[in-house]
Amino acid sequence: MSSTATPDTSPADTTVPARRVAWASMVGTSLESFDFYLFAYFSAFFVGPLFFDPLGRIGATSVAFLTIAIAFVVRPIGAIIFGYMGDRLGRRTTLLWTVGIMGVATGLIGLLPTYAQAGWLGAVLLILLRIVQGLSLGGEWGGSILIATEHSGPVKRAFYAAIPQLGSPVGSILSAAVFIVMTIVLPAEQLAEWGWRIPFLLALPLLAVSLYLRLTITETPVFQGVVAEGRRDRIPFVTMFARRPAAMAIAIGAALLGIGSYSLMNTYTVNYGVEQLGFSFQDLLIATTVGGLLQLVTIPLFGAWASRIGSAKVVLWGALGTLLITFPMYFLLQFATFPILVATMIIGGILPTMAWAALGGLMNDLFPDNFRYSALSFAYALAATISGFVPYVTFELGTATGFAWWHPGVILAIMSAVTLVSAWLATRRRPEPELASAPETASAAV
Repeated sequence: MSSTATPDTSPADTTVPARRVAWASMVGTSLESFDFYLFAYFSAFFVGPLFFDPLGRIGATSVAFLTIAIAFVVRPIGAIIFGYMGDRLGRRTTLLWTVGIMGVATGLIGLLPTYAQAGWLGAVLLILLRIVQGLSLGGEWGGSILIATEHSGPVKRAFYAAIPQLGSPVGSILSAAVFIVMTIVLPAEQLAEWGWRIPFLLALPLLAVSLYLRLTITETPVFQGVVAEGRRDRIPFVTMFARRPAAMAIAIGAALLGIGSYSLMNTYTVNYGVEQLGFSFQDLLIATTVGGLLQLVTIPLFGAWASRIGSAKVVLWGALGTLLITFPMYFLLQFATFPILVATMIIGGILPTMAWAALGGLMNDLFPDNFRYSALSFAYALAATISGFVPYVTFELGTATGFAWWHPGVILAIMSAVTLVSAWLATRRRPEPELASAPETASAAV
């Protein structure tokens, strides 16, 4: 199923070094992650009382976590829409749309009326904007990975696939740093009254920066080759399930730990640490930021390691290590000292980071180039949808068990086991060829 229609790929006429493209992609992804992570911190303490106050403390907290889940639920829809655009119109064009939509939606959250100001109107608009954010993010990750890997050669592809993954910790660090500064500068009353709006409004000038950076990225030579050979798929979403069903299942499972551990650590653990363990909100943000700073070093290192031994093996070792340390880590956390908290965020971050850093390389190897954007985006989005319920499910498990120390460990162990099995299966598959002009390898296992 192919088409001869040609999109505008003129920006690709100039060859751009793979390293420059990868880092530019990472910066754009960082800004989009900043927008999205703002809401994760925001939801832990402000969404409930500001927008759902009539539901009571427990009810408002539960609904606040569900507002996170809503954005994840619609991500597969965004993946279908933007995956289609990425496989038909190009990687670069699609990434311009995703970051633009995210930036506008995030800025508008900062202008919403609270329940005290407009009743349930603010809550309804908040949910709608979360849906828009989720749609945008559904097409972001796959494009950022492909814009980096499809500009690079096979030898360094796993390393360049890891570079856009830096966007998540950078976004997390920036959003946490903003809230740390806000809690220092503003009294709690002013922060709850109007200060919470400032981080969201910052998304608008950051959007201009991100759009500029995305405009400097050229279209990938791989997509140009797909267009030149007339191999663009008419309905890539259908083709990817028809031709690579097993690869889709492996990709979804492999992504679960890398995404789900972020939801568990950066959203649920922040609320759990304050409400149940007695930490201050500021302590949790500092510990999270320390863990994120460490990832700035470990992600490129794990990417370089993946170039040597293979991305799937790095994901496998990360999942195995996380499974082994899960329960000891949460057992120590109950003693509620700040050094233990920081150590938890570091240790609990490094091992899942292995699975996260090498994920793009693993998934890139699973799919052919003519429907790769759709496949990566949808697999990642579906794993993210599942992960979006992690804070809510963990909270409900905690409520049912009297917040026993081991209840977050159960969730993390399940995610680790699923990713471990998926990564092992990925190690047993041959990487897909870059172009269909390599017929001797075009029949890789389905």
